[in-house]
Amino acid sequence: MRAMGLSNAISCNNCSMYSKTHPLNQSSFHGQKISRLQISWRPTASPVRFTRILALSTNDIKVGTNIEVDGAPWRVMEFLHVKPGKGAAFVRTKMRNYVTGNTVDKTFRAGASVAEADIVKETKQYTYKDGGQFVFMDMSTYEESRLNESDLGDKKMWLKEGLECNVLSWNGRVIDVEFPVSTMYKVVEAEIGVKGDTVQGGSKPVTIDTGAVVYVPFFVNVGDDIIVDTRTGSYMSRV
Repeated sequence: MRAMGLSNAISCNNCSMYSKTHPLNQSSFHGQKISRLQISWRPTASPVRFTRILALSTNDIKVGTNIEVDGAPWRVMEFLHVKPGKGAAFVRTKMRNYVTGNTVDKTFRAGASVAEADIVKETKQYTYKDGGQFVFMDMSTYEESRLNESDLGDKKMWLKEGLECNVLSWNGRVIDVEFPVSTMYKVVEAEIGVKGDTVQGGSKPVTIDTGAVVYVPFFVNVGDDIIVDTRTGSYMSRV
């Protein structure tokens, strides 16, 4: 093909591609007469997508590590690296299944590769309970996440409206909630302490505003605000 006054043309067997759009006045293109033709170059290749593969060595396992075993997400609760006098070294673990809540003991060969569970952690606020579901909201996007009462288990004892939590998701599914370690609650029921109890020590049960029962020193009374370790349910201090 011949195009007068045109530059930057790239010829091929069937057509020409130009880096810019050019008018052709009464020219011949592929044997056809046209009055005006605009040709522009566009890339046709699709963008390259990469799949993220998460893997780690069993030597890197520690408490809190999230791994994927048999197609399910697990959290390592305990671990022990063992190097026997004879035989290969291994790692003994106790793991909790995020989905079922079951806890199992599992042993891995030292240095073996395991898949790391791709757990997404988002900060959301507990807003209300809807039937048998607890609703958590992202306060910037107002997106809601829901967890069934059975999924939360005993953790529901520490939920109160307005509490900010870390909501954990795996494969687009909410699987767990992490509470602040130290959280303040108000005592709504308590036995009256006996004189001398403060000196002798000891503890008594009180009920907090979520309905949970916490053992506290005898000097704690109704109306007091206390700090509780939500991991163990134990009293930490009076505010």
